[in-house]
Amino acid sequence: MYFVYVLLNPSGRIYVGQTNQLEERVRQHNDPANDISKYTKRYSGPWKLIHSERFMTRSESMAREKALKSGKGREWIHQHLLPRASG
Repeated sequence: MYFVYVLLNPSGRIYVGQTNQLEERVRQHNDPANDISKYTKRYSGPWKLIHSERFMTRSESMAREKALKSGKGREWIHQHLLPRASG
């Protein structure tokens, strides 16, 4: 099982990623000693999981991650996820 996930930090920064170990990956993003993701280390946390989607294959999850990182994908995140995350 693979996941695409969206994280949000307190200042409103968004991070989109994919993994096969969702809970562990979110922990890594919030662990100051872990430097796997330079982007989430550059901006203060905590990073909050606001959305995840499950896929059977890594190629499917990578395609969805790419779509969410596109202009239309970012627009979808702002329209559908951010109103819920702040409320």
